[in-house]
Amino acid sequence: MKQYETVIGLEVHVELATKTKIFCGCSTAFGGAPNTHTCPVCTGMPGSLPVLNKQVLEYAMAVGLATNCKINQYCKFDRKNYFYPDNPQNYQISQLYLPICHDGGIEIETETGKKVIGIHEIHMEEDAGKLIHDEWEDCSLVDYNRSGVPLIEIVSEPDMRSAQEVIAYLDKLRLIIQYLGASDCKLQEGSMRADVNLSVREMGAEAFGTRTEMKNLNSFRAISRAIENERERQIDLLEAGKQVVQETRRWDDAKEYSYAMRSKEDAQDYRYFPDPDLVPVVISDEWIERIRAAQPELRTEKLIRYREEFDIPDYDAGILTSSKKMADMFETAAAICGKPKKVSNWLMGETLRLLKENNQEPEDMRFSPEHLAELIELVDSGTINGGVAKEVFAEIFAHDIDPARYVEEKGLKTVSDTGALREAIAEVIAANPQSVADYRGGKEKAIGFLVGQTMKAMRGKADPGMVNRLLKEMLAE
Repeated sequence: MKQYETVIGLEVHVELATKTKIFCGCSTAFGGAPNTHTCPVCTGMPGSLPVLNKQVLEYAMAVGLATNCKINQYCKFDRKNYFYPDNPQNYQISQLYLPICHDGGIEIETETGKKVIGIHEIHMEEDAGKLIHDEWEDCSLVDYNRSGVPLIEIVSEPDMRSAQEVIAYLDKLRLIIQYLGASDCKLQEGSMRADVNLSVREMGAEAFGTRTEMKNLNSFRAISRAIENERERQIDLLEAGKQVVQETRRWDDAKEYSYAMRSKEDAQDYRYFPDPDLVPVVISDEWIERIRAAQPELRTEKLIRYREEFDIPDYDAGILTSSKKMADMFETAAAICGKPKKVSNWLMGETLRLLKENNQEPEDMRFSPEHLAELIELVDSGTINGGVAKEVFAEIFAHDIDPARYVEEKGLKTVSDTGALREAIAEVIAANPQSVADYRGGKEKAIGFLVGQTMKAMRGKADPGMVNRLLKEMLAE
């Protein structure tokens, strides 16, 4: 059987985190009632005029600089003409001829090593509305709230050869954009969407095969499955002596199946021409340098600094920096209490456990770094023990309670009264003669049971180390 190589390029659409739309003052807030975030501009009313949102331009420049792109200091907008109910103007304002950024690239790392994925261009454009298909009423409804929401489209070169490389590229891109604050990049909410252009060719061939475009991919898992499925579909066609048709396909992740939507359009099918209502954008050297100077520390730099400044293992640093929210939580809490390793332990342990239990992402964390730092101080000062600390942290995680006040109100402070401890231990010794005999007979592990019973009697509020020491003393008497 012939050996085939997969060739993949991506078109990644990212909704920018502006408060208003790209060409009007309507809100970009997610989840509003249908058609409430609209005006004559974003619904395409005759005579309305677009005005470019400056923040959109600056976010696009920031992403371009962070992905090693060149900034086009003279760029302009074009009209992409097509007719569809969710497109109220019957055209989309985009950038074809002079996009804002071009000729960049980012380095990814997979099991096969490091590799640079080229970025052909980044352009600004407006989003379309959303169609809601009502099967009960046998009709389609349109919501224009999303119409005019600002997007950047990041077009890669066809440099990826596997699903693993695609996911590594998307994850690196997502983190860069999140660290810049340009978007939350939530695939499940559609603020980051990837269209996969894929073709196969015989191993060693220079010419590309016929490509298809895969849409409706809203998770890394769906993207991986769609790539593997489409690769196999195209190989099966070629092995059967058939032709791959250039088309747009829609992926159904539940059925693990894709189906043709329409023939793949080329640029000429959209009859692009310069938008007559928007003037060209001229970007000065000073403006570019101002954006460059404001760039935050990205994940790559953080990984190096965490190892050097905090002496944190590579694995821990990788987890802590895999989310901007997690990295910010770590750095702020560590700065407050001065104990970075202990902050890291709480985030890597209890925090990740509770996030998983609640089916949440780090971006969903709602507790304050101040309360985490205060909890660490309560443990280190001996005010509470480790078991109680986990109980308190569960409340911090869920409700962001003040840990000191909660400990006081619930009476959770560690009991350090040796008289009370000796009294409880005496009762445990009297109630468990067999364990006492086992310990005195040389079975050291028996002490663990007695410590547990004492902790239970003290409702978890004793210092286990002190209980262990007093038990040994009293058992030796």
